[in-house]
Amino acid sequence: MADLLSGFVRTHGCGTLRPENAGAEVGVCGWVQRRRDLGGLIFVTVRDRTGIIQCLCDGEDAALFEKASTLRSEYVVAVRGVLRERDEGARNPNMPTGGVEIVVHELRILAESETPPFEISDNTNAGEEVRLRYRYLDLRRPALQRNLMMRSEIARVTREYFHDNDFVEIETPMLMKSTPEGARDYLVPSRIHGGSFYALPQSPQIYKQLLMIAGFERYIQLARCFRDEDLRADRQPEFTQVDLEMSFVDVDDILAMLEGYMERLFREVLGVQIAMPIRRMTYAEAMSRYGTDKPDTRYGMEIQDLSEKVRGCGFGVFTGALESGGSVRCIVAKNAASVLTRKEIDKLTEHARGIGAKGLAFVRWVDDEPSSSFAKFFSADEMHSLCAAAGCEKGDVMLICADRDALVFTVLGALRGIVARKLGIIPEGRYDLVWITEFPFFEKDEETGEWVAMHHPFTMPLDECLEYLESDPGRVRAKCYDLVLNGVELASGSIRINDYKLQRRMFEALGLSDEQIAAKFGFLVDAYRYGGPPHGGAALGLDRIAMLFCGAENLRDVVAFPKVQNASELMSGCPTEVDPAQLKELSIAVIK
Repeated sequence: MADLLSGFVRTHGCGTLRPENAGAEVGVCGWVQRRRDLGGLIFVTVRDRTGIIQCLCDGEDAALFEKASTLRSEYVVAVRGVLRERDEGARNPNMPTGGVEIVVHELRILAESETPPFEISDNTNAGEEVRLRYRYLDLRRPALQRNLMMRSEIARVTREYFHDNDFVEIETPMLMKSTPEGARDYLVPSRIHGGSFYALPQSPQIYKQLLMIAGFERYIQLARCFRDEDLRADRQPEFTQVDLEMSFVDVDDILAMLEGYMERLFREVLGVQIAMPIRRMTYAEAMSRYGTDKPDTRYGMEIQDLSEKVRGCGFGVFTGALESGGSVRCIVAKNAASVLTRKEIDKLTEHARGIGAKGLAFVRWVDDEPSSSFAKFFSADEMHSLCAAAGCEKGDVMLICADRDALVFTVLGALRGIVARKLGIIPEGRYDLVWITEFPFFEKDEETGEWVAMHHPFTMPLDECLEYLESDPGRVRAKCYDLVLNGVELASGSIRINDYKLQRRMFEALGLSDEQIAAKFGFLVDAYRYGGPPHGGAALGLDRIAMLFCGAENLRDVVAFPKVQNASELMSGCPTEVDPAQLKELSIAVIK
């Protein structure tokens, strides 16, 4: 390659040339996007990561013209020539370099290319499976290159912000002790300790708490994490999180630090000024208004409680839910009657059943009088009174769910998002950030009936809730917080327990024996015996931030070499079987 480029000077990126550079001799390198042969003229479009530029071979140099005629898509070339402005009628206003072109004086073919399996362009019609199999070609597409460069910019701003605020960047181990909590661990066998395994970190949680006990006070890391779980559009088995921890702080200090980070990130990466401070909403409020702890607050259609309005109505579905301690709640889709036909409402009902609801009641107001799935239990006046209480008017649709609160919230929260997308009422280009605070410390496992930690067992409970720790765990709220952007969780964190006696109480409330505590967290509990400062932190999903900033639909669009739904990588074919000799050396037998 050194010989191929000997004496050649690359002066510009292809996409950086502008009319003010006209008249200069320039040198560019890149891939051939397209060649057009017009007889006495050959136009070659050359692409690199900065963009594309049109190059012109006019036939005056026969050898150069002949070489240009051999170019094919994706050949790698070096081009030297004089930049000139295009004729008025030949300019392309849709391209940053559309006003100029290079008159080629020298052309070097640095590498030839076979015909690619798909067109290297943003509007390629190749399926995702093909593109992922040839990911190194897919990554040549300008859209993906822009995404990954924006991701790099997010990482740069992140490091600079936290370094400017006196954080110390420290790498925590990639091989650690397995603590089977939450998602499944990825296990790594030890050759030296036959039959024993390391785990890849689901997060650096324990180590960053130890760093606070060690006295570093402010820690930051762009940490690689691994979780062996089913994949979705916003998850990958390996991911990067912005991991941080601070000492001598409480909730307000951490939220203020993270708000400063988000303000700088939006301003420097997107050129957007977001309102500060970010508003706060308790978990209980988020669930009752939006049915989720990750609410999209860019639009209304909030959940409303109809329980008192329908009490004693005679409709068994409603009265049964209320008698069993549940509630009757609704969402009202404004001006939706023409979109939410009976057929569409049936589809929504099936979706609700798929979540766990027994069904879905509705009011659809098309004509002068509202029609309803439970009309025979209400007089006309009662139906109008119910609609008035919910703000349901002619042209609207009201969807009603009656059951235990948790299920009602989940169902209506899911339907709220589906209906909003059907109606097209979610505003584009708007960023709504909200803190969700005071999560329950415990949640009951539906299968076992046991109390488990909603976040993790190191979270500090609110002081006023400590009295309920043993007597009424469901009332215990925690000093934890999530940052949500447009319905997507960006960050999660908490104040940690720094009193080892209280930490032991929390473990015991979770039903852990002394042996289990010692086996899973003994070294951490022991560390707090030697003076742990008040501290807390958070983890932000770098991949999710990049996905939202890029306007991408899927994490795979902001990860260089992603996995697919079954956690495999189509390009390399991993995971694969390994040589039996390797397994023997690791003391592993495979059961098929």
